[in-house]
Amino acid sequence: MKLQDQLALNKKEKKALLATNFYNYETLAAVLTAAKRLNTSLILQLSESSIHYMGLEVAKSLADSARSQFGVNAWLHLDHGQDINLIKQCIDIGFDSVMIDASEKPFEENIKVTSEIVEYASKKNINVEAELGYVAKLGQAQEMVYTQPDEAREFVERTGVNALAIAVGSAHGFYKEMPKLQLNLIEEINNATTAALVLHGSSGIPHDQVKESIKRGITKINLATEIKNIFMKSLQQILANNEEIDLRKVFPRATASATQLVTEKLKMINF
Repeated sequence: MKLQDQLALNKKEKKALLATNFYNYETLAAVLTAAKRLNTSLILQLSESSIHYMGLEVAKSLADSARSQFGVNAWLHLDHGQDINLIKQCIDIGFDSVMIDASEKPFEENIKVTSEIVEYASKKNINVEAELGYVAKLGQAQEMVYTQPDEAREFVERTGVNALAIAVGSAHGFYKEMPKLQLNLIEEINNATTAALVLHGSSGIPHDQVKESIKRGITKINLATEIKNIFMKSLQQILANNEEIDLRKVFPRATASATQLVTEKLKMINF
């Protein structure tokens, strides 16, 4: 099933997919092990920086071979694409989904740029996600400027985008204070638009809020920061008093900690 079709079904059935970023083989193996353990689907996400780190062809091939090896139903998605040329390269090379993030541009320019990507992606019939509102990125002030239902409706109607990341109280990175999702606003936006709604910045949001957001219309939940954090924190602890130089003996323990994290998140969403 195409990702856009799965997300549309999720919207109707009030279900969600977990979308997990990966940064190397170890973090990719971690999320796929968790999905296989629970016999569930998920979305694999690559950021532009991860693609620059690994190389586009290597990253794509790694995801393809790992999906096959682990036997997991997983879609490959470009997260927070801002480089138009790279977004088009991801479409051409066979990604299942791309995100065009022009959320920091004025409303009309966001519509123009997003529409260009939607038109280009339509040739390959792949999912396109955009963002509307202010979801703070790493290092940015975590002030809240929420997506408005009327603007969301207009944006989706004029661009034809399949999925929409909305600003409803979340932010990327760790929170300085306990986040509080605007659950009623999620429901209003969901009723106002045909697009599948996406929650970015789920790391650190209490599970009960995430579960309630799904009931209100969220169909895709992004998880990145917690994966990086638990892998690196585990690795640092392992290496603190360890002279082992064989990374093949060291990395699996850090990978296992990331697997446990993603397993818990998948259980939260699916069970």
